[in-house]
Amino acid sequence: MYTYIEFSKTPINAGECITKMENINHGAQNIFIGKVRVNNMNRTVVGIEYEIFEELAHNVITELCNEARSNIAPDLDFTIVHRQGYLNVGEIAVIIIASSKHRDESFRACRFIIEEIKHRVPIWKQETYTDGQSEWVQGHALCQHH
Repeated sequence: MYTYIEFSKTPINAGECITKMENINHGAQNIFIGKVRVNNMNRTVVGIEYEIFEELAHNVITELCNEARSNIAPDLDFTIVHRQGYLNVGEIAVIIIASSKHRDESFRACRFIIEEIKHRVPIWKQETYTDGQSEWVQGHALCQHH
């Protein structure tokens, strides 16, 4: 079992993340890349600021990986990197790679991890818009969207 978790202050290099996953027993890797998009809720976005409670976030993501191993496949490997700080539109905000023996397991694990990160991990994002306003956006359960 391999689990790599990072909260990066610099741009994510997807190629480097992929090369970290080396398990010759696995025949499948599923990769999710989340990027900052230009439109959200009918507003034009110029960037997003991510704030992360790193220690707790690391612990929760570790728990998610272990849940995936318990519920999907015991030998899943993961690389998960999430940006922190300010990101411009188009930048990679998160990459999740799930590696397994078979594709179904890797697809299911990758989907599980990204959905649960959105709901359970203490990561907050504040969008900045072209009109100069900014707003905290619903994501983690501790954040409330106005």
